[in-house]
Amino acid sequence: MTSLSIKILVTCSVCFTACCRAAEEAPRTLPRSTPEEQGVSSPAILKFVNDVEQQVDAVHSFMVIRHGHVVAEGWWAPANPGSLHQLYSMSKGFLSTAAGLAIAEGKMSLDDLVLPYFPAASPANPSENLKAMRVRDLLIMSAGYEEGDLEKLPDYSVKAFLALPVAHKPGTHFLYSGPPPYLLAAIIQKVTGMTVLDYLRPRLFVPLGIENPTWETSKEGIELGGSGLSVRTEDIARFGQLYLQQGRWNGQQLLPAAWVEVATTRQTSTGSNPASDWEQGYGYYFWRDRPHGVYRTSGAYGQICAVMPDQDTVVAVTSGVKSAAPELQHLMNLIWDDLIPAMQTTPLPADEANRDKLVHKLASLTLPTQSGASSSPQVAQIKGRQYAFPVNDQQLGTVVFERAEGSGVVTLVAKFNGHEQRLTCGYGSWHNGRFSYGTLPEQPVAVSGAWITGDTYEAKVCFYETPFIVTFRLRFLGNQLFFDTAYNFPLEQPQKAQLVGFAK
Repeated sequence: MTSLSIKILVTCSVCFTACCRAAEEAPRTLPRSTPEEQGVSSPAILKFVNDVEQQVDAVHSFMVIRHGHVVAEGWWAPANPGSLHQLYSMSKGFLSTAAGLAIAEGKMSLDDLVLPYFPAASPANPSENLKAMRVRDLLIMSAGYEEGDLEKLPDYSVKAFLALPVAHKPGTHFLYSGPPPYLLAAIIQKVTGMTVLDYLRPRLFVPLGIENPTWETSKEGIELGGSGLSVRTEDIARFGQLYLQQGRWNGQQLLPAAWVEVATTRQTSTGSNPASDWEQGYGYYFWRDRPHGVYRTSGAYGQICAVMPDQDTVVAVTSGVKSAAPELQHLMNLIWDDLIPAMQTTPLPADEANRDKLVHKLASLTLPTQSGASSSPQVAQIKGRQYAFPVNDQQLGTVVFERAEGSGVVTLVAKFNGHEQRLTCGYGSWHNGRFSYGTLPEQPVAVSGAWITGDTYEAKVCFYETPFIVTFRLRFLGNQLFFDTAYNFPLEQPQKAQLVGFAK
């Protein structure tokens, strides 16, 4: 057993007892404060918000915690404080925490070999590199895989991932990919006898006051590990604050400080570009960043939990930003450039005027609604008519256009997958409902619609617990309805063919 494992293990009973106590004491919200009371200027935060709106498409929420107090928070409607949000790879930070706790309880160690955990799923003739793969290698994304071998990954399964070639000696080649965290999640499930979600519930989620987290699982009943977790924005902030406080919460040690230290320090190289936050090194599923001492766990489309020990600050962000590196880097640059310089070591004088401007701005945040007219001469001819579509791969059967008189509000009654669904579209606003489409299961949505021309209506459907927005375009021509679908990430979604329906 390594010295780190021993150091973590001796805190095991203390940590778990602390979890039970903290669970009873967990406040429902973090304390709030004005920015100036915690040494941050309101104009700097207002600049950050304005820069985000003008330069990034689109942030859903953010929260800034300084000295343990929330000094600024905002949600771009339809996102709201109570809504969950998909974390994508930020899930890895929570998985890392589960590994740290399991090690603290003596259930596993960093130096455990991976293959012995899965005798039934192991290849008949495993390679020497596969036999050498350890838990530590999974945590630093250096399991030995080669990118080309992962281009056509099979469905998530332990057997499929163990069958992949291991081209490099484990621990020597960094490759950010899905198999390592999935294998780690499977190991944690094996050694604890419960899913990662259930294992973390009494040890992390309940003590931190994180309510109703969800985590997507594979067909094997194992969490995806590297993605799939959904929590609220404040939950992300609490998680970051736990790490900022070296694993302590409400005066109790929930997570060994030794794990926090080793998990968030550089364990492997990720490149050498000084301008990239993805090339400053990697810990145990935590990225190192360019500002001194800063680290983060983050996910696709701009999900960020940045911990800044030197500033005693945590910044939590959820987004629907393009996942290409330039867009994500630009979002992080705004955090570093707008917020960090604004943080002083002592409180600032009260600034009521600018504080009021910030409060007003944060209370009025919204994602852009569908632009266009509230009505069209077409309405009289199409209202209540049912348009039927031939069999198609989008499984759209029928559409009926309904309109509430005088309000600009439209309801589309559409039959997808044989099930009738109603999409009520606000005009100049978001209207909340529930909807399922394609691979997206039924979930909360908000919809905004308008006439973009005299014969064409667009409905923007925001799946606000995810980064995704789907836009339906309906063009009415005679007895025909031309139906098009567009995504906010067109390069990452297959193009849907135009559908043509006919009035019954």
